[in-house]
Amino acid sequence: MATNIKDITEIPGRILDEVSKVVVGKEEIKEMLLVALLSEGHVLIEGLPGTAKTLLAKTFSRVIGGEFKRIQFTPDMLPADVTGFNLYTPDGKSRFLEGPLFANVVLSDELNRTTPRTQAALIEAMQERQVTIEGKTHVLPRPFMIIASQLPYGSEGTYPLTEVQADRFMLRVWSDYLSKEDEKNVISKLDYIEEPDIKAVVSLKEIASLQSTVKKVHVSDEIRDYIVSLVRFAREDPDILSGPSTRTSISFYKGARAFAFLQGRDYVLPDDVKKLAVPVMIHRIRVKPEAEMENVKPINIVDRVLKSVAVPKI
Repeated sequence: MATNIKDITEIPGRILDEVSKVVVGKEEIKEMLLVALLSEGHVLIEGLPGTAKTLLAKTFSRVIGGEFKRIQFTPDMLPADVTGFNLYTPDGKSRFLEGPLFANVVLSDELNRTTPRTQAALIEAMQERQVTIEGKTHVLPRPFMIIASQLPYGSEGTYPLTEVQADRFMLRVWSDYLSKEDEKNVISKLDYIEEPDIKAVVSLKEIASLQSTVKKVHVSDEIRDYIVSLVRFAREDPDILSGPSTRTSISFYKGARAFAFLQGRDYVLPDDVKKLAVPVMIHRIRVKPEAEMENVKPINIVDRVLKSVAVPKI
């Protein structure tokens, strides 16, 4: 196991180096995108306009190779615009026209600008890696990853993601404004950023190898118990309207293995789990209206959970 990790551990570094040629700062988001890629998960990037959400997703998508497609979501889109549809001809025959979901990496830009009906077109694809049209199942390419961006909840002209939709995202990350130094760096290399010379630095075969290796990272029974305890404690918080599902535990488990791998280890530590607590849980927590009036937010509940659940000694 250790040999395998040592042989391929430089691949994530290649990805980060190439992405960083264009995307200044945002190191934690880049790391979480790698975690999701290695775990076969999907990522939701939320942030204010002009905080590089689309640039991050587009650059990462192109760097990891495979077929890339982008969907710019708008209020007038229909599910068929995403999944594809059957085209019927006058002679009664039909053929399936693939939608933009049929790619290895799909950038779903400003997902919450479209209606819940159209958002729902992603649900089957994200969970089962397939779409069903008129009773026939069409399998999506592998690997398959959705990187979605959205404006903050409640922004003008947006439709909030349903709980079912949000739960399909393994991680949710926040894209904030840059630091002063990073913003100066953006200005300095603006000409390159606007016309970047980036390329795929990893093959689909290498990605599959990475994903296979990550599955061999050891997770002790104490760590598994810690993960489940965090999720169960969150569900029992008195300020929660609806708590995290079992997919939360699964996301913790898969994500912790990937994060440990990125640190060069073949075993998971409690700190790997804690590092993922906010991106794994925050979008899966709904706060009661009365608690919201007292300014209780999902991040407060995540903090409570981390402070309340005993950390195992490994």
